[in-house]
Amino acid sequence: MEQVLEKVLDENRLNSLLGKMVNDVGAAAMGTLIILGDKLNLYKTLAGKGPLSSDELADATNTSERYVREWLSAQAASGYIEYDKDTNRFFMHPEQAAVFAEDESPVLMTGGFYSISSMYHDEPKVREAFKTGKGVTWDNHHNCLFCGVEKFYGPSYRGNLVSSWIPALYGVEEKLKAGAKVADIGCGHGVATLLMAEAYPNSEFIGYDIHEESVNHANHEAAKLGLKNVVFEAASAKSYPKLKFDLITFFDALHDMGDPDGAAAYALKALDKKGTCTIVEPFANDNLHENLTPVGRAFYASSTMVCTPTALSQGGTAIGAQAGRKKLTGVLTNGGFTKVKVAVETPFNLIFEAKP
Repeated sequence: MEQVLEKVLDENRLNSLLGKMVNDVGAAAMGTLIILGDKLNLYKTLAGKGPLSSDELADATNTSERYVREWLSAQAASGYIEYDKDTNRFFMHPEQAAVFAEDESPVLMTGGFYSISSMYHDEPKVREAFKTGKGVTWDNHHNCLFCGVEKFYGPSYRGNLVSSWIPALYGVEEKLKAGAKVADIGCGHGVATLLMAEAYPNSEFIGYDIHEESVNHANHEAAKLGLKNVVFEAASAKSYPKLKFDLITFFDALHDMGDPDGAAAYALKALDKKGTCTIVEPFANDNLHENLTPVGRAFYASSTMVCTPTALSQGGTAIGAQAGRKKLTGVLTNGGFTKVKVAVETPFNLIFEAKP
């Protein structure tokens, strides 16, 4: 008789895993509530006027108290806000306000959940891509993705791009102040391009993106800001005019491209011989086991649902959002750049400087 062996579960290991899953289920459910709190100005109002009861927050935001009461309870249970049981009021510490309520904070995180909502909408498309090996084009993703990318990356760019990233590039800031020609490839809604255009009025900026709706949005934002030194045009990473740019940038975009080596080679041809190319990419180590962290988990998840499908839709390779220093350096050197280095490293980004 064939012997059947029972599986013996390690109770401690099982309980640890179940604890993680309970936490993750709660986090996934909270994503919708974070978007609600952002859109209804619940965080901003609580941060600015708190401590508040559910009645007071509802009155201040013209919302229903019964819904607000449940929302506040979920936020407090998550540790996103604080609850005073003696006064039955809720409030936010400065650190919580910086993450949830302050538009100019470099650590504002609410925007990430807009992009995550698009992943749930796009699950059927990506599931089919898993079966066929084909991709999902950028414009075929749910429209929550495009505003989500802007809202998620914007705070980091506003907090770092002009103040620390550009000054770390050899001779670039001086050129931009004097007057330079700049191309931003894969510009999306143009957050980084507009920041540079505002900071360096003597320079000329052109943002290029394959998504026409994003290009139109970026041009609208430029007009609202009254900027005359920036324009956005629809073009791929291998079709924009070779205007001998002084600076060519790729902000969290190169890993979404089907032919990153080709995009780098094209940039080299479009660059002035004394120019600079910079790419900003998600931070990653070169080995998988070193990226098995909370930050790595978030980037791998986004890469599975967004970056890899987008790159594969272009018929090339997909280096993913966790490419790492070695692979990204290889992309730039394969493209013909001879001087490549990491100019800035943060917990979330690698900023490369590449010269001919």
